[in-house]
Amino acid sequence: MPHSRRGLNLMLLLSGMTIAATAIAAQEKPEAPIAKQNTPSPSDARTPQDENPKRILGIIPNFQSKDEDIPENLLPMTPREKYVLAYHQTVDFSAHFGNAFQAMLQQAADGQPHYGQGWGAYADRFGAAEADQATSAFFIFGFLPHILKEDPRYFRRKHGSAWSRIRYAATRTVITRTDAGNPTFNTPQVLGQLLQQGISTTYYPEQDRSASAVFQNWGINLAYTSAYNVLKEFYPDFLRVLSHRRKRAKIADKP
Repeated sequence: MPHSRRGLNLMLLLSGMTIAATAIAAQEKPEAPIAKQNTPSPSDARTPQDENPKRILGIIPNFQSKDEDIPENLLPMTPREKYVLAYHQTVDFSAHFGNAFQAMLQQAADGQPHYGQGWGAYADRFGAAEADQATSAFFIFGFLPHILKEDPRYFRRKHGSAWSRIRYAATRTVITRTDAGNPTFNTPQVLGQLLQQGISTTYYPEQDRSASAVFQNWGINLAYTSAYNVLKEFYPDFLRVLSHRRKRAKIADKP
């Protein structure tokens, strides 16, 4: 995506990350380990539910996030499942809505001024954002994970200190797991972002088609992904804090 829109998104995600982490640190205390009992209760036998919503704030695609403490989530994805994930990242309504909104912001800020102004320029910006979305999803979630046998999903750690979770989430940009479950370099993310930026030079304005622009936007994309991972890590916790507050408010309102 263009430099100005990526920078704006990065600031928004970092703000969301800070709010979520602060709320969790203020509202939740670490739970003490529960001693194992000889006879498990019925609640112990329940299968934990994955807490990750499909969309963050109702509009940001989040199909690839899974809780790592659920055994079923750790099963390797089939090639078909990887391409289906890439498909959803591309065609879901939230992706189109986000691209339209980002194109509007870029138009208002005159980002990449070589596009110009007017409805035609807006259509060009929106089309470029759509193309960025499609190519990046194909490489990052479909093609490269398929041929390299790597898992394109993000696995939430859920437990530990806020700082350890932030560090874990941010490093998932360069570290992922193989289909066998072993840690490995995140080639689909790192190389996929670079391939997408290279392809984008075919439809960006001619003045913006340079190697320096490709590598600059590539670095911004990787920073954006790290911030996005942190948001995905903490967002379910933030929702839980809000839910607890609502419950306490309802109890307090009862006569």
